[in-house]
Amino acid sequence: MKPIIAIVGRPNVGKSTLFNRITRSKDALVDNSPGVTRDRHYGDASWNDIEFTLVDTGGFTEGDDFAEAIRFQVHQAIADADVIVLLLDGKEGVSPFDQDVINILRTVDKPIFYTVNKIDGAEQEVMLSDFYQLGIDNLYPLSAEHRYGVNDLLDDLVDSLKAITTEAAEESDQEWIKLAVVGRPNVGKSSLINRILGENRLLVSELPGTTRDAIDSVCKLDGKSYLLVDTAGIRRKGKVSQKLEKFSIIKALRSLDRCDVALIVMDAGEGVTDQDIAIAGYAHERGCGCILLLNKWDLVDKDNKTVKVYTERLRDQAKFLSFAPALTISALTGQRVTKIFQLVNTVYDQYQRRIGTGLLNRIFERAIEKNEPSLHRGTRIKFYYAVQISTKPPTIVYFVNYPQAVHFSYKRYLINQLREGAGLDRTPIRLVLRQREGKRTRGISTR
Repeated sequence: MKPIIAIVGRPNVGKSTLFNRITRSKDALVDNSPGVTRDRHYGDASWNDIEFTLVDTGGFTEGDDFAEAIRFQVHQAIADADVIVLLLDGKEGVSPFDQDVINILRTVDKPIFYTVNKIDGAEQEVMLSDFYQLGIDNLYPLSAEHRYGVNDLLDDLVDSLKAITTEAAEESDQEWIKLAVVGRPNVGKSSLINRILGENRLLVSELPGTTRDAIDSVCKLDGKSYLLVDTAGIRRKGKVSQKLEKFSIIKALRSLDRCDVALIVMDAGEGVTDQDIAIAGYAHERGCGCILLLNKWDLVDKDNKTVKVYTERLRDQAKFLSFAPALTISALTGQRVTKIFQLVNTVYDQYQRRIGTGLLNRIFERAIEKNEPSLHRGTRIKFYYAVQISTKPPTIVYFVNYPQAVHFSYKRYLINQLREGAGLDRTPIRLVLRQREGKRTRGISTR
């Protein structure tokens, strides 16, 4: 699970600039998820080999509810983040809202970093003097725009994250199949969770989750243990739905980072929406096993062709999840809810499967003999050998003489052949094409 760092502060203090500086730095590895970076509120980055998700809590505008909006943002950041960065404005000086926010943060038992932005060099650190009246002993002077002081801040930030990442690593060693229930508002996530946990033969116990405010539920069925991770997910609509949306996505990303299999819940009555596909995209990018659940099936007018029509429509809209099984359910009535676990077992078995190197290379060799790749500048592309380097999901490295020349459609063809040959039709697969080092290895020629 990637820890979450939230940047809070009033408008125009430079939160977005600091966010962009950290996630786009040449020194930090950036892996932004599709759909997340369009509004540039969320980004995955790393520093000193520690990965984290950075959140910019900006976006509201000044108005009559200005103070209320700030407090709302801070409270949400406190609830959702592992570490909080409060950004103050060195040029504008102390604002009455700054003191209000600091009073809130003083009640929080989480690492908090107080930073003063727009300090462009050591000669401007004299501007920090105004902020000591807030009762803060340790202030970080920085310039998000010019990078002054940012490295020092990041060094201390990731030091505070080491305990969190260690805790997540210890959790990952537990023998549980970890499930996350995600979806947009009002699709029936809570009803599904309540239905699962309401079955006395499933429920075993509840225990505190690693996300402080979360409660993870342990279920047992037919001798197998399942962990329902923090499933607060995308929250219900309301008067503050626009403000809640960004924090709801944080919760969804947190759940997906922690799970093996994502149960993506959709409202069958409303049909598949763009937001459903976006949430599915988050799961896909994070390499989760996926099961698509069309909920509220009891409310759909049906005939003998309805399931086929809905499934085909879903497959057409989420082509990148062609491997994910789909199931129609009703969390309200319990219809087919227990069948979810049959699919979970199938997906998880493939998700954690390791393929022998011999079988792996035989599958690829037959695939290449059946369908040769195109030439690259008049030269035959050679595939040398493949090896599986990890599971969850199965991740394959294939050594090639010109990896950048292999067309994405041919890479997709190889993945599909692997699915067929190794029985991995219901799990994501990662195929990494890598340049072979040295020239002694005999390859599979495409002559």
